[in-house]
Amino acid sequence: MRPSEHHLPGKEAGSAPRQSAFRTRNPGRPHFPPEVPIVILLTGATGFLGSRLARALADAGHDVVCALRNPQHAAARALPGRMVQADMSRNVRATDWAPHLRGVDVVINAVGILRESATQLFSTLHVAGPCALFEACVEAGVQRVINISALGADDGAVSAYHRSKKEADDFLLRLPLRATVVQPSLVYGAGGASACLFAKLATAPLIPLPGHGEQLVQPIHVDDAVQAIMALVQKEKCIGERVALVGARPVTLREFLIELRQAMRLEPPWFLPLPIALVKLAASLGGNFRASLLDRETLGMLERGNTGPPEATRVLLGRSPREPSAFITPPECEGTRALALLGWLLPLLRFSIAIVWLVSGVVSFGVFPRNESYALLARSGIETLWAPSMLFGAAALDLAFGIGTLLLSNRYWLWLAQLALIIVYTIIITVYLPEFWAHPFGPILKNVPMVAVLVLLIAFEQRQEKR
Repeated sequence: MRPSEHHLPGKEAGSAPRQSAFRTRNPGRPHFPPEVPIVILLTGATGFLGSRLARALADAGHDVVCALRNPQHAAARALPGRMVQADMSRNVRATDWAPHLRGVDVVINAVGILRESATQLFSTLHVAGPCALFEACVEAGVQRVINISALGADDGAVSAYHRSKKEADDFLLRLPLRATVVQPSLVYGAGGASACLFAKLATAPLIPLPGHGEQLVQPIHVDDAVQAIMALVQKEKCIGERVALVGARPVTLREFLIELRQAMRLEPPWFLPLPIALVKLAASLGGNFRASLLDRETLGMLERGNTGPPEATRVLLGRSPREPSAFITPPECEGTRALALLGWLLPLLRFSIAIVWLVSGVVSFGVFPRNESYALLARSGIETLWAPSMLFGAAALDLAFGIGTLLLSNRYWLWLAQLALIIVYTIIITVYLPEFWAHPFGPILKNVPMVAVLVLLIAFEQRQEKR
């Protein structure tokens, strides 16, 4: 869908942008006196890159206005400046943005999603909303507009993500604005989704690779990306251009993971090359899970490569971008390694817990001799009349716990229920069947590590809720 088809004011569907209809109050070079703070409207301020940019702009003395879908999220993110409510998925007309642009000198759009959902679509968040904002900037006489796009949003774009980014980029650069399109490559930094994924992969005892990991990436550290965008805000550079923000050099995926592993002071890795056909199958399955970063499109983007010339980045930074081996500094090493290890160890623990419940349920339903199960229940004080109901009810509960452990996204109350049930089972067996504590296979002793694992999972589930 073209930007003109999103019912932007002053346009008929299918028509080209009518630049002559726009009025601009900022001809020539914009002038920002050093003693006067620049008023900057920033969208996407709760995002990985946007939140860091908001703080950097405020630290530089600028007056930051964060346009947020839910301004109450500002407190949780500790965002600086003023907050205004603006929803990129709903504000799809220039008139929707006009009230927020009074007195604004610079607009930075940092809104972006990697995957669509039922409520977040590329057509609105990447195209209709930003294009309406850009058009409103012309009407309001905004002196500078910076759109944070993505490397790969070019004429060769194949993915819907890249195509939607390019559509908004093209629209912006056709307008009579002092505009720049920033196209970062993979941005690495603490808290970033891609950084978490690559750090987890780098710490794995056996690292799976698509093919032999020869796909080219050129990651840039988030601090370098923020510094480069700050330079664009404060200096007259790259007007009307697309600027690639990339790392110092292209590296293969395999090399990138090795460098991250070395930065976390881990032994040289073992790699497991996977056939591309198998990776594509996994990507197809991953597309069914919202939390998964692997789907057909992201795999396609990785296979296409994500590299660009680093000259513009060097000019903006006044130095060479940080090397991947320096992405994790020595003071960050221990914490980054611990979080990365937990990133794949916690799912492993959750899977193990699920297997315990599922197998227990299946065994109780008939694998274990039913008469022996009834005998144990009788010794535990369960009357013969109630024995079948208790046996099959407990087995069904075990299966429900196992399925919930695998499928639920928020498992806090599930962990508490499992912990309570294990404690109840342990007390009953201790009272009525104490000999199981001395059994050579340790059927009750195994509850001790189960309780410890559940306490750990409860603690981390609480941490995720607070975040």
